[in-house]
Amino acid sequence: MFRFAHPGLLYLLAVIPLLILFYVVMRHRKKKAIAEFGNPELLAPLMPLLSFRRGAWKFVMILLALFFVITGAAGPQFGSKLQQVKKKGVELMIVLDVSNSMMAQDIKPSRLEKAKLAISRMIEKLSNDKVGMIVFAGDAYVQLPITTDYSSARLFLSGINTDIVPVQGTAIGAAINTAVKSFTPETETSKAIIVITDGENHQDDAVAAAKAAREQGIYVHTIGMGLEQGAPIPMKGNPGQFMKDGQGNVVVSKLDEATLREVAKAGEGLYVRASNTDVGLNTLLDEVNKMDKSLLEERIYSDYAEKYQYFLLAGLFFVFLEFMILGRKNRHFMKINIFKEESRNE
Repeated sequence: MFRFAHPGLLYLLAVIPLLILFYVVMRHRKKKAIAEFGNPELLAPLMPLLSFRRGAWKFVMILLALFFVITGAAGPQFGSKLQQVKKKGVELMIVLDVSNSMMAQDIKPSRLEKAKLAISRMIEKLSNDKVGMIVFAGDAYVQLPITTDYSSARLFLSGINTDIVPVQGTAIGAAINTAVKSFTPETETSKAIIVITDGENHQDDAVAAAKAAREQGIYVHTIGMGLEQGAPIPMKGNPGQFMKDGQGNVVVSKLDEATLREVAKAGEGLYVRASNTDVGLNTLLDEVNKMDKSLLEERIYSDYAEKYQYFLLAGLFFVFLEFMILGRKNRHFMKINIFKEESRNE
């Protein structure tokens, strides 16, 4: 099988007939100009070094060199062989809390922004694994379906904020259930969920959800975003102002570490508490990498052998020949007559 990697470059070959036409016209004009001085046969002895034939050969060499260089640049590829590529990995769902409490700044620049930065760096370390994202507050939504398109994952991640979920709250159980439903169905691929939250669960039974996930073969890990002393929650659009309760007291969001430990235990996963220096995703990624890798994708594609170098070498060869052919007759070579001595002996 034969093909060109860059077939569009072959249009440049159209310049060759144009050059031929230009050469014919110029050659005709040159002969016409000589004829204006007299009969070319009578003028020939006056121009002993002039050679139209040498010029023609040099032009042919240039055309051949141009042909092979353009053809080589188009990337000729010969033959094909089938290559089978198998990708093995795990499926990983990132479950990210986007409730207002994640805007607390006990972890700089905020709990949410720190988590997003850590997730982005973790995605850069993935190779063949599939990744998806769930965002949740009072409700849970699929932000990114399970995929190996890491560029899209980072793009979707950059758009996450606390306004992306209309209902506030912290429904960790609903988020875990949504993540379980978002994995590729009916596969034996190893699966894991990483819940990133401050743990202030007020709406459902997250422990029961983690246990149900584990019964389906899915591990549940948790990361606690927040420090022991907690922090107030900034008010949107009011710099320096913080959320207050019904009695006018500033609300301080604290990490519910106990709940997150229980969720991780029920899901047979790990619990990691984040800090200003390390969110803990690398630790969980190491744990995920220990899981059995399953076949996620299998592709068969054709592999072509590049042959452009032969065409380029041919082009250089004809450039060399063009250089070696002199445009005029060589006066020194004209004096050499290998039959001169032989004619004397006769």
